[in-house]
Amino acid sequence: MFTRIMAVVLAVILLTTVSLSAVWWFTLRDQQVNARLDALTAQAEDIAWLAGNQSGSIWASFYGDASSRLLSRKIQDVNAEYGAYIAVVDRLGNVMDNLQTAWSEDPEFVESLSGEELTEALRKVLAGETIRVQTRVGEDSAFTVGVPFTQNGYVTGAVLIQTKAQRIESGLRETLAKIAALAAAVALISGVAVFWFVRSVMKPLRGLSAAATRMAEGDFSARAPENAGGRELREVNRTFNEMSGKLENVETNRREFVANVSHELRSPITSIRGFAEAMADGVIPPEEQPDTMRLVAAESRRLSDLIDDLLELSRLEREDAKPDWSVFDINEMLRRAIIRRMSDLEKKDIDVSCEFETDLCLVRADSGRIEEVVINLLDNALKFTPEKGTITLSSAVVGNLVGVTVRDSGPGVPPEDREKIFDRFFTADRAHTSGKGTGLGLSICRRIMDMHGQSIRLLDTKEGAAFRFTLEKAEETREESHE
Repeated sequence: MFTRIMAVVLAVILLTTVSLSAVWWFTLRDQQVNARLDALTAQAEDIAWLAGNQSGSIWASFYGDASSRLLSRKIQDVNAEYGAYIAVVDRLGNVMDNLQTAWSEDPEFVESLSGEELTEALRKVLAGETIRVQTRVGEDSAFTVGVPFTQNGYVTGAVLIQTKAQRIESGLRETLAKIAALAAAVALISGVAVFWFVRSVMKPLRGLSAAATRMAEGDFSARAPENAGGRELREVNRTFNEMSGKLENVETNRREFVANVSHELRSPITSIRGFAEAMADGVIPPEEQPDTMRLVAAESRRLSDLIDDLLELSRLEREDAKPDWSVFDINEMLRRAIIRRMSDLEKKDIDVSCEFETDLCLVRADSGRIEEVVINLLDNALKFTPEKGTITLSSAVVGNLVGVTVRDSGPGVPPEDREKIFDRFFTADRAHTSGKGTGLGLSICRRIMDMHGQSIRLLDTKEGAAFRFTLEKAEETREESHE
């Protein structure tokens, strides 16, 4: 991955460097060519001015006074600088040029001159036009500059200068070499800088990748380094570690759940099988078999209750599980729950009291699910309240919520077990649910309250245990729905 990223980055750097260098090169080339042509045009204008200020024919002047010698010297200077063919032509057809000099210096260039192109250029210049054109001269290209000269306001002749493009573009090769060297240096420095930058970025990414690989193999304890890389990468690593921690907890809970279910199912099944085999082998006398069958029935009910609770918890934890909303009187539900458990309460001679803030207390919730919560809490209180003990059910309005509390006078929950009391199958010997039931009742209660967007918690009490859950308060003007 690191190699691919570096290859892509270096390719982008190289492409960008080459593109910018090319743009820079063509820009400099155009600027230099234009500057050289401007200088050559200025030289042609100087020659035209000298030619235009000659008296009489330029041929007569060519052998005449000092000004004609100045014109000749100017032509020689331009030829020395540009290696050009220079012609001064007047309307009478007289021509003064440096043909012999140009031939001696570069005969191939002189032989490649096109008479048609020079004639066309001369025609335009004599018409009063200043020209700057690039033409083909043999296998090479050349630049032609033409400037008219005047006498008394009339165009009386023309100056034509034709030179090889190499003379105009002289020095560009050195400039190109410098640009290429500079581009190579920039690409090299940028490549090295990007290499170290990508390396520093990829190092923590490799840690994240290694942690992800371990997680994919089932090791949810894998963690990515949180203090490496930039701010965004550190945030990604922290998020990854949070996800990893949650998955590790899920996996731990899953394993504990499977182990607990296996243990809880094995216990009644083992008892049932043991009693059945004992009766089949005649180990249990006939007169004791009715009692044994009652034990088998009790273990069967225990197994059935466990399976029912597991199925109930599974249904509640489905993603599409939603409350069936209705409005009902929670106080009436608490009274009915007491009536349903009256025989068990009387067996232990437990005193039950109801403490309701108002006689009518309407709530909006799933009545069937909330009744399940009430029965679970009441059964839990029944199991751990000693004979002649006390159970109190109360309701109170707090703002837009109704708080329902089930309190008992049992042994209470040790502080070290309070955070685990709602865990599945939490049946440690010192727990409030120790050795009693399936250990799923309080987990079911919490899931139901989560579905309602409400809470259930264990209150701090000096004696006994008290569980409180909240519900959404409904307006008293609304009709009570069927439960």
